Amino acid sequence: MTTPVHGPVPTAARPVRSRRALVAGSVGNFIEWYEFGVYGYFATVIAAHFFTPEGGSGAEALVKTYASFALAFFFRPVGAALFGRLGDRIGRRPTLILVICLMTGATALIGVLPTYASIGAAAPWLLTLLRILQGLSAGGEFGGAVSVMTEFAPPHRRGRYGAWQSFTVALGLLAGAGAAALLATVLTVSQLNGWGWRVPFLLTLPLGLVALWLRLRLDETPAFAWDVAAKSEPARPPARQTLRAIALGAGRVMGWSAAGYTFLVVLPSYLQNTLNATFQQALVATVLANLGFAASILPAGTASDRFGRRTVMLTGALLVAVLALPLLNLVQDPDASTYAKGAALFCAGAAVGLMAGPGPAMLAEMFPTTVRYTGLGLAYSLSNAVFSGCAGLIITEAVERTGDADIPAYYAAATCLVSVLALLTLRGDDHRRALR
Repeated sequence: MTTPVHGPVPTAARPVRSRRALVAGSVGNFIEWYEFGVYGYFATVIAAHFFTPEGGSGAEALVKTYASFALAFFFRPVGAALFGRLGDRIGRRPTLILVICLMTGATALIGVLPTYASIGAAAPWLLTLLRILQGLSAGGEFGGAVSVMTEFAPPHRRGRYGAWQSFTVALGLLAGAGAAALLATVLTVSQLNGWGWRVPFLLTLPLGLVALWLRLRLDETPAFAWDVAAKSEPARPPARQTLRAIALGAGRVMGWSAAGYTFLVVLPSYLQNTLNATFQQALVATVLANLGFAASILPAGTASDRFGRRTVMLTGALLVAVLALPLLNLVQDPDASTYAKGAALFCAGAAVGLMAGPGPAMLAEMFPTTVRYTGLGLAYSLSNAVFSGCAGLIITEAVERTGDADIPAYYAAATCLVSVLALLTLRGDDHRRALR
């Protein structure tokens, strides 16, 4: 039996509640990705403060910094399972309130954390602990936010509503890059390295309070409320069916995860360490890639409501697979104009956005309400743990060992090809079906 998504919701109340759900769901994603972006943009500074004892090399410290970055991603599936279970049992709203409190507290504490010079070896361990807490909260954020957005979405607009999750990812990364660029402009190098890097982390505290207020005003989703009321419904689908959907979903978003982090987060450190770009040049490049990403997300989500998730996401995955190496070579070319390089970075981000726009709705449609929070959260976080969290570590280490500056393109293209195979199994009419 198919559970109507909007059955118990009065038609007149639906638009207001839907818009409120978009804002409340989006703000947590914004904070999460703002922080992850800031951590990536300041990777070289954090490496110097927390992972560089006397006698240690800068390259070694950067690898350790990305290892800490990856560790947080590997706790995302744990958070997705933990908070997903809560969200599928007690509701989306109370779980998302708990998640935003944990996320905000852990991020703000990084801004006041003593460095290696102050407390020695305890500093990297404390930083890693806070990264783990961030990973747990981030794992619980995606599943809940996407469940809220898609379960409140009007019929035939789930792609557009779900795309707001990805759009706020882009806004968060852009805000992180903007904060880093502003600080790099108004502060001296010694000020930025001394205390300026802490400011973006501390800014999450007021942002988190706003997010908490919005989520306290949020209603429970109509799909969850209807499911709780329909006591004759089976509690959960077979575990094997859910696990298969999680694995398939992770494959479908693999290219989005890997290419997104390669071009949108890892790029600054790659440009500085491999192409000898300045910190400001690397940030400008990242902003251009993120602008392309942001520009294509909402149109891609809307297009997927008309043409299907499979068509739009396949287009994005194939574009990245084919164009990753030529675009990267253009960025590497010292004779290429600044405008050409900027256009290449914008196009790379836009291609990733074609996958990110329909992705949340596609995952939500793979799972019934009773396991949706857990299922889509695990699919996304597993893919991110392996292919996003490790992107910086894999690329930095591979370039260091091989000397091949094209490694980022190979990595993005290979993962997108795997996603193409997984996306081919997606039915073309899933976007027209009611949520189960």
